[in-house]
Amino acid sequence: MLLRVNGNETVAAADAADSLLTVLRERLGLTGTKEGCGRGECGACTVLVSGRPVLSCLLRAGMVDGPVETIEGLVEESAPLRRAFADHGGFQCGYCTPGQIVRGVALLREGLPPGDDRLRAAMSGNICRCTGYTGIVAALRAASGRPSGQS
Repeated sequence: MLLRVNGNETVAAADAADSLLTVLRERLGLTGTKEGCGRGECGACTVLVSGRPVLSCLLRAGMVDGPVETIEGLVEESAPLRRAFADHGGFQCGYCTPGQIVRGVALLREGLPPGDDRLRAAMSGNICRCTGYTGIVAALRAASGRPSGQS
């Protein structure tokens, strides 16, 4: 199966019915994308396909119709956001952090929604059991250059 992942054309020995998550982790060795629930409920497996956040545990590899970006491919672009996560307490255990960062990058690309409640709603597909989300919202606002509460 031919995929474009993190800017590179790659061939993965995979069945079209395999999840994109399985292909990324087990066939391509890109283990930054995490499996949390395996049912599309937690967001730990979030990657970008054609720039849109998707849950890679639900998407069959054979259905991928555009370039895939994983946390590994977003290292440079996500550096300010990762720094803001550290500065604002946006992670504790870190398991959900790659999915949070990937979704955050997508939101920063399109422009964060105004108001913290809307930002929380935009991030609602990514569950964090440790932080209470205050640090995540503050980190996203800081990375965008707009402090919490500002539109």
